[in-house]
Amino acid sequence: MTRVVLSIGSNLGDRLAHLRSVVDGLGDAFVAASRVYETDPWGGIEQHPFLNAVLIADDPGRDCHAWLCRAHELERAAGRARAERWGPRTLDVDLVTCAEITPSGPVDVLCDDSDLRLPHPLAHLRAFVMIPWLDVDPAAEVPLPDGPRPVAELLAELEPTDRASVRLTPLTLGN
Repeated sequence: MTRVVLSIGSNLGDRLAHLRSVVDGLGDAFVAASRVYETDPWGGIEQHPFLNAVLIADDPGRDCHAWLCRAHELERAAGRARAERWGPRTLDVDLVTCAEITPSGPVDVLCDDSDLRLPHPLAHLRAFVMIPWLDVDPAAEVPLPDGPRPVAELLAELEPTDRASVRLTPLTLGN
């Protein structure tokens, strides 16, 4: 069994419907969702604000690469075009972490190959990932090379302007 943390975002079209399509697409694997946040775009490209959330999902039959394939399938179903790095998109589904669930507890999967890096190499620098992640899992930790660090601690180290760019909305993903 693997458990993943997914960061989802959209800033084109019906943003909320695109986020909800991920929850629907996960089916029985869906475990929990954060509240929905509106965030300023990240990466220096002029574009509309994003809606962002973090999901947790479990699946006994998926490893981290199968989760990556599923994320890409969900993006394609939402009409995602990979035209510009950090550019506007209908849907972005990023694997933040993946853990093997064992009888002795979760074991973080570390991966650094050509198509997948886990944990996500920039997640701990992005308030739009960490704020919703804390919302859905207040005890969350990021497995960094020098050891796991609490998400709350990493978030506190970010610039106040980065944290302020992530605003809670009244929207929900219907869970």
